[in-house]
Amino acid sequence: MSRAEIIRPECIPNGVDPVDWRSFAWQMRNRIRTAEALSQWIDLTPSEESAIRDLSRRFRFVITPYFASLMDRRDPACPLRRQVVPAALELEDPAGRADPLDEVAHSPVRNVIRVYRDRVAFCVNSECALYCRFCLRKRMVGEPRSGMLERELEQALDWIAQTPQIRDVLLTGGDPLVFSDRRLDWLLGRLRAIPHVEIIRLGSRLPVTLPYRVTDDLCSVLESHHPVWLNTHFNHPAEISEAAAAACDRLLRAGVPLGNQSVLLRGINDDPAVMKALGEALVRLRVRPYYCYQAQLLEGTAHFRVPIERGIDIFRELRGRTSGFAIPQYVLDTPHGKVPLDYPFARGREGDDFVVEAWSGEIWREHNPS
Repeated sequence: MSRAEIIRPECIPNGVDPVDWRSFAWQMRNRIRTAEALSQWIDLTPSEESAIRDLSRRFRFVITPYFASLMDRRDPACPLRRQVVPAALELEDPAGRADPLDEVAHSPVRNVIRVYRDRVAFCVNSECALYCRFCLRKRMVGEPRSGMLERELEQALDWIAQTPQIRDVLLTGGDPLVFSDRRLDWLLGRLRAIPHVEIIRLGSRLPVTLPYRVTDDLCSVLESHHPVWLNTHFNHPAEISEAAAAACDRLLRAGVPLGNQSVLLRGINDDPAVMKALGEALVRLRVRPYYCYQAQLLEGTAHFRVPIERGIDIFRELRGRTSGFAIPQYVLDTPHGKVPLDYPFARGREGDDFVVEAWSGEIWREHNPS
């Protein structure tokens, strides 16, 4: 399959000025927040319409016009649509938990998560361009106090500065690229001024959900604070558009190495052919497929979860059928860290659990109905 056959052309809606359409600020101001607004982009089913209404007080809902333009108007099974449009099935998940990784218990100071000795995740805000229905931080993303208070950021920065073991800081949230260039430059500058912080990483889905955020000015900010790495989050080949490819290219030209972290999602990418196409398309963009996560036991996501054995079979089937670096590592995130779902870490099924051994020797049992 050629590059042209994979990358979707940009489609600017009639009546929208192309300058506005490609503006990060315009896209954020015009995000879709209601069933009525979404009906301008897709033919809503009665189930989708009622889910948007019934879930509004429990799980937040917002979509960028850009990402809505990629969705199939008529197909409720569209793999992009299913990732972001609420579904009634989100109310049917007795096993789901608000914080399956016990992140709160791993926070030495608010907004900092420390599972490993030498690196932390720093949740710098609570806002994203859109809200994925499988988001690990449903409990906090989009909460009314959008953004973290300056005092909380300062407290977290002070803790990192006073903890010399920390050499690697991952900025996450929310999404760090929601910040303005000025604010991001300030934050990166503060981290770069800490002598023991060697690497700064950003976890951002904006190259996928709102690629117009990746401007030359943003790239100049990132370039001035190297080494800066970025992992983005493509789940399906249909998310790779001309705009997304251009965003990745700009980041790479600014010297920012790119990886991709996807989530294995039932009915979206739990198929060897889809995963092969995604991995090969990313490699053509010079984006390294890094991790594919097992979907968490997160509240409201039972309809997305795939049995771990099925995931193992998918990635086994890819081996030898495509370039090795086009195959991400299939992992389970646990309160003890990330565990590769292969030998010797994956021990196998015990009843309704799948047993794994973490890097530390801790045993974790993941609920995994067949």
